[in-house]
Amino acid sequence: MILPFLIIIPLLAAFLISLISGEKDNWAIVLSILAVISLLALAIFSFFTTGNKTFVYEMSGWKIPLTICLVQDALSSFMLVIVNLIALTSLMFSVTYIRQHDSPWKYYALFMLLITGMNGVIATGDIFNLYVFMEIALFAAYALVAFGGKAEEYEASFKYAAMGSISSTLILLGVGILYASTSTLTMANIAAELQTKNPMVMYWVAAIFMAGFGLKSAIMPFHAWLPDAHSSAPAPISSMLSGVLIKALGIYAIIRIFYNIFGAPQIFLTIFMVLGSISIIVASYLAMGQWDLKRLLAYSSISQIGFILLGLGIGTKLAILGAVFHILNHAIFKSLLFYNAGAVEMALGTRDLRKMGNLRGAMPVTSGTSMIASLSVAGLPPFNGFFSKLIIIIAAVQSNNIIYAIIAVIGSLLTLAYFMKVQRYGFNGENKITELNQSISLGMKSAMIILAVLCVVASILIIPGIREVTLNPVVSVIMNKTAYIQSVIGR
Repeated sequence: MILPFLIIIPLLAAFLISLISGEKDNWAIVLSILAVISLLALAIFSFFTTGNKTFVYEMSGWKIPLTICLVQDALSSFMLVIVNLIALTSLMFSVTYIRQHDSPWKYYALFMLLITGMNGVIATGDIFNLYVFMEIALFAAYALVAFGGKAEEYEASFKYAAMGSISSTLILLGVGILYASTSTLTMANIAAELQTKNPMVMYWVAAIFMAGFGLKSAIMPFHAWLPDAHSSAPAPISSMLSGVLIKALGIYAIIRIFYNIFGAPQIFLTIFMVLGSISIIVASYLAMGQWDLKRLLAYSSISQIGFILLGLGIGTKLAILGAVFHILNHAIFKSLLFYNAGAVEMALGTRDLRKMGNLRGAMPVTSGTSMIASLSVAGLPPFNGFFSKLIIIIAAVQSNNIIYAIIAVIGSLLTLAYFMKVQRYGFNGENKITELNQSISLGMKSAMIILAVLCVVASILIIPGIREVTLNPVVSVIMNKTAYIQSVIGR
């Protein structure tokens, strides 16, 4: 069984880094990269061997529901691939970038704890342990946001911690109510027991979870912490927060709980559509007014999460396909954009678009990959973002949600507008840049190139024949709402 190793390996790496690292970070880098390469290899292997099957690992000699279990299905395997792919590119980007800070080895130990928490949230079949792993990831994230030691970073970390504490309290309250009602913490057993309980229990808990996990995923109006946290953190951590953390701790948990445990009540699907639409439009307008590149990208993340939530709210097979595909696409192009922002800040000492200029000569890799990422997030063909957004819009039209389809189109046009602003002022401005404060390392360039290539290559996942073995199994797990129960406890 592969799942335990996806938690044990990063946790052991964090321990070893703390144990053997000295003033230099060489051992920390080697251990981190080896750990994440092995995690990505295991995640890819589990994804392509899982298919439509479900595997359950019971952590002791006890049986469900008396034991803690890990569950591997297409959805969890898909999310594990995304998390560990972005983690690997973040580490590649970090090697040079983080050496400008003191005690860089501590960064890698915290980074491994962050991965431990996210992998644990995705792999666990126990709702209390989902909460425990979520807190491990969050405490690492709080420290990493403040890693630079600047006043604005401490302020952003404090705000993130305060809002995170509120959301965690709400989630723990919901877990407590579920345990009091069902006498079990195994998610599949909870789902089975809730079918025999008063529906009001489910509705109350679902409302609490909507607020709690809404804060984790930064859905409007639960988004207040995200612009400061994502813009203040080191660039590779911004990519992890935006690319995978808000999905692993927020969107993934929402999918697993609201679809596989609660059975996707229509009232909450409607709420998903409404909140998703608000996030798309309002966050896009807020992004248009930003001149700080990382802050603009932070608001853009809120908008793109809105597209995912809209697809989940529409709830048809096509809409779920679009949402699942956009989870992957957003992780790729938004992580790349944060790498671009980090490279520019490192080279020029600014994130202000008005102080940048024509970077094509001085930073060709950064400029070229930023153009690819901008076109992808704006939804232009042939890049991956175009296909996932188009699928969601078509699904909205097919399900007679014409207003939501129009909102998605407007959101895409607004996204194009503010990324034209990024390209116009930040990378193709009148001020020609010829000298850089610091050069961009090979590792940083490699991370950007890998994700830029994936912005194009990922589009093939939607081709019939490829889709059947990649995205469709994930969609089936989400659509077959009660099959999760039988897969775990009825096997």
